[in-house]
Amino acid sequence: MTQSHDLSAQMDMIGRRARAAAAELAFAPSATKAKALMAAADAITAQAEAIIAANARDLDYGRDKGLTPAMMDRLMLDASRIAAIAAGLRAVAQQDDPVGRVLAEWDRPNGLHIRRVATPLGVIGVIYESRPNVTADAGALCLKAGNAVILRGGSESFHSSTAIHACLVEGLRAAGLPADAIQLVPTRDREAVSAMLRMTEWIDVIVPRGGKGLVGLVQREARVPVFAHLEGIVHIYVDAKADPDLARRVVLNAKTRRTGICGAAECLLIHRDLAATLGVDLIRDLLNAGVEVRADAALATIPGTVPATAEDWGREYLDSIIAARVVADVDEAIAHIRQYGSQHTDCILTEDPEAVARFFERLDSAILMHNSSTQFADGGEFGMGAEIGIATGKLHARGPVGAEQLTSFKYLVTSDGAVRR
Repeated sequence: MTQSHDLSAQMDMIGRRARAAAAELAFAPSATKAKALMAAADAITAQAEAIIAANARDLDYGRDKGLTPAMMDRLMLDASRIAAIAAGLRAVAQQDDPVGRVLAEWDRPNGLHIRRVATPLGVIGVIYESRPNVTADAGALCLKAGNAVILRGGSESFHSSTAIHACLVEGLRAAGLPADAIQLVPTRDREAVSAMLRMTEWIDVIVPRGGKGLVGLVQREARVPVFAHLEGIVHIYVDAKADPDLARRVVLNAKTRRTGICGAAECLLIHRDLAATLGVDLIRDLLNAGVEVRADAALATIPGTVPATAEDWGREYLDSIIAARVVADVDEAIAHIRQYGSQHTDCILTEDPEAVARFFERLDSAILMHNSSTQFADGGEFGMGAEIGIATGKLHARGPVGAEQLTSFKYLVTSDGAVRR
């Protein structure tokens, strides 16, 4: 009872501090926010060895917990990934400030001049698993958009996230911004997550980033509005008119570059006219790369494949596994994706513009791609510097959630003494 009461009081205090910080950030100058992010990037670079040492403790914890190789890859930090984190902070710092943008402006016959202007959301709660880089990405994007943020990282990345968070706070202090603008929940206790979901007085929106279990929990229990980042059940459809060399290159990259990210391909759909030719090459490429291919009856005769079961359709593996099946045409591919997809990212490989137009028009995934690796489903690759996640819902934010998506708006109305008759 005492521990529960103490945690509740602690979370309430974190919320109060975040709300107070958000009030200051709402009008913080662009140059000040940029200075904080650049200083944080410098701190990340300077503290690289300490961050790697903290990450080693997390990797030990992950191994003891029995994390899969793909999940361990998501957790691991090395010099190049830390350099990428610092570069992401600098990229966000150099972007145009999304706050204060005039979204629309018009005059009315009644004498009113009206502007719709972008404003911060307020306080954002981010709940995430495994990937410690999210600590920096979320902190940077929320700050850029004038929001305070409460970060609750996964238990696996506790030490790494703590080390990265310290660098973000160093940046805030260097710029004279409140240190409470970016707070990290300092406990692995899962009750902290439940507390955040009930903090309607302090938190304006929750962003969950993780597996189906985490997102489902947040959606079921949250009393705070949620930007959902659901499963990445990513499909690639190889059309009859696909360029063979392009298709082999893209499919292999989409699955194997990093198997543990949400943009990794999880299901390969092959036009029936290609099943005995290019389809065989694609499957063999994957097998040779160490990918387990769970194939339907039309592809299961290829040596090395594993027969697919009903459970393999609509599954996010986040591992070196892919489901594969033959479809009659683009319409059957669309029907399969509608039934089993998660409206995250789906791709068509073809040189037929009519097939591309049909695929783009009739599917409603947050990201649709043509002749491109689905590994590009990432805010950084979209030019956003970083992302909090890929929102798969349809309200407010959709697709990569960058700084611009972390704003709302207000109306500014002026006149020369207009009165209503």
